[in-house]
Amino acid sequence: MTLAFAFLSMLLSLFSEEATIVFAGDAMQHQVQLDNARRADGTYSYTDCFEKIAPWVTQADYAVVNLETTLGQGGFTGYPCFCSPDSYARALRDAGFDLFLTANNHTLDRRDRGLRRTAAMLDSLGVDHIGTYTDARQRSERLPLIKDIKGFKVAFLNYTYGTNGIKIQGDVVVDYIDRQRIAADIKACRRAGAELVIVMPHWGIEYQLINDASQRALARHMLESGADAVIGGHPHVIQPMKMTASEADSLGRRPVVYSMGNFISGMRTEPTRGGAMVQLTLSRGADGRARIKDGSYRLVFTLPGTPGKQGHRLIFVDEDTDIAAEAGAMAPQCRAFTRSALGIFGKHNVDFPRYEPHDDPLGLDDVLRLIINELGTYSRMCTQTDRRI
Repeated sequence: MTLAFAFLSMLLSLFSEEATIVFAGDAMQHQVQLDNARRADGTYSYTDCFEKIAPWVTQADYAVVNLETTLGQGGFTGYPCFCSPDSYARALRDAGFDLFLTANNHTLDRRDRGLRRTAAMLDSLGVDHIGTYTDARQRSERLPLIKDIKGFKVAFLNYTYGTNGIKIQGDVVVDYIDRQRIAADIKACRRAGAELVIVMPHWGIEYQLINDASQRALARHMLESGADAVIGGHPHVIQPMKMTASEADSLGRRPVVYSMGNFISGMRTEPTRGGAMVQLTLSRGADGRARIKDGSYRLVFTLPGTPGKQGHRLIFVDEDTDIAAEAGAMAPQCRAFTRSALGIFGKHNVDFPRYEPHDDPLGLDDVLRLIINELGTYSRMCTQTDRRI
């Protein structure tokens, strides 16, 4: 009986409830990216931009990206007022992203009209999006956004520090950072049945590699208000990540990511050429309560394209990546970015390790192989026990 119980426990552990969520930083669209994506017929192609990272994004149970541009119609422009082709958002969706964040400092670059069209286009693509709304009624209808991710009820919230001084002209709504509103929204998520609440602020100082006191204070406020995770962006460079332990193990651990840096961009300084993606693993404690089991980061680097022929492309920079083979002529820049990022994370991260490919949850084939192996082991143990009896 003891052996049988142990074997059944093993089987249950193999099928324990887990889910993964992947987060990406700032999806920019500078003029050089537009020039490279534009084809002779006037269309814009981004099919090769996310080819290397798409398999990992799609294997996640849910994926989030910050869309730091507008989807205005025609007259596409890069910095300082971003406006991108619809095909850019479509490529991000096809790469596996489910949720687009739109509360950032560039969301009003094409004023109210651009915000409305961005929302309409994202709706037409069938993706979730939060942070900006066509009016107060739409906000009340869309929030709280609670997704059922493999049985976990997860709520997402998104806020920005500002919109580069551009003012709202009409009825559109931008979720600006406001402590009282954030606390009220978190409570509303709980009332609506959210097991976990993830807050994603657009905050901090651009190009600053270490988070500042205001970010730490705001993160503390969000956690004390009931957030289970804080995943930030905006500085265009990576900033430290930490996993904080809650008072009770059953509540899991609460990650704070100050900045993932750029996801993809046309920026060319060493720390802005790449960024970090984050993966959180959700599980349930012995009491059945949802919790965040762990988190890890995975470095990404942007390779420049060729005007009219090839767009900017993303690659992963893992511990075993052959940088010379993957980055080619950009290998020196890729190595410099990687050294800098690993230096910051190595010194300042708290219990937030670098991702390794074997960190992925077991697939069905893996589980079946383990079951077959364990069945064989259990059968042999039973045979040996029978002989002793």
